[in-house]
Amino acid sequence: MEKFFEAVKPGSREARLAAEIDPARLPGHIAIIMDGNGRWAQRRRLPRVAGHRAGVRPVRETIEACAQLGIGWLTLFAFSVENWKRPRAEVETLWQLLRHYLKRELPGLKRNGVRFQVIGRIEVLPEEVQRDLDSAMVETSTNPGLRLTVALNYGGRSEIVDTVNAILERERRNGASCQPVTEEAFSASLYTAGMPDPDLLIRTSGEMRVSNFLLWQIAYSEIWVTEKLWPDFRRTDLLHAILDYQKRERRYGGLGEPEARGPEPAEELVAAGAGRIFGPAG
Repeated sequence: MEKFFEAVKPGSREARLAAEIDPARLPGHIAIIMDGNGRWAQRRRLPRVAGHRAGVRPVRETIEACAQLGIGWLTLFAFSVENWKRPRAEVETLWQLLRHYLKRELPGLKRNGVRFQVIGRIEVLPEEVQRDLDSAMVETSTNPGLRLTVALNYGGRSEIVDTVNAILERERRNGASCQPVTEEAFSASLYTAGMPDPDLLIRTSGEMRVSNFLLWQIAYSEIWVTEKLWPDFRRTDLLHAILDYQKRERRYGGLGEPEARGPEPAEELVAAGAGRIFGPAG
């Protein structure tokens, strides 16, 4: 966390919040549903693409903050399989923004030791987008720091279907009859094979749903929701989410020795109105 304190102004709100964080109990993997770009633009009577452009800043700040704090893994939900239903012009603008972002931000990713990767049905993206993604992954492949994963053309149900088909295809190629599949074997065939499950799932815009994101992987993730729209998300919000995470107990369905775990499901529903699930309002 020393790098974070070096990057923020001494005595600032960010510094004060970071000082409250226990560095020994940081979430190893944070996943974020970046929601609200369109509504941010609409409230300002701007075209929706203006919201997507404004959403680049919090992406940069969040990546840098996670790298400086010493978070091991960060996964960002950028484009879902359902997003193809949006107007064609908006979708094409999103790909242009992604390519522009990769070229502009790549030096910063390398400087911060960030290793970039993508998950999803990447093979159906525009060829020029695939080339830029491949280039960014190759150029950062030896970086030792934060593992940044961007979910593109991603859907949790699609991932599960693709995983089942991959297992069946592997069995067919091996000429073996299908054997019972364990949770471990299934996890090893997911897009996220080799990645730890998220400890903390953050969602902006106040929506109380997971939107088909990492359905298998977030089975025991702590969820933190803020009313803020994604373009308004700042480092202080990330710090608030981590601090709230550290107040919770995680039992994973058991009654063992607590490790900062949260309330039981029934308690969680009752406590939601008191801010147990929600973060600070935007």
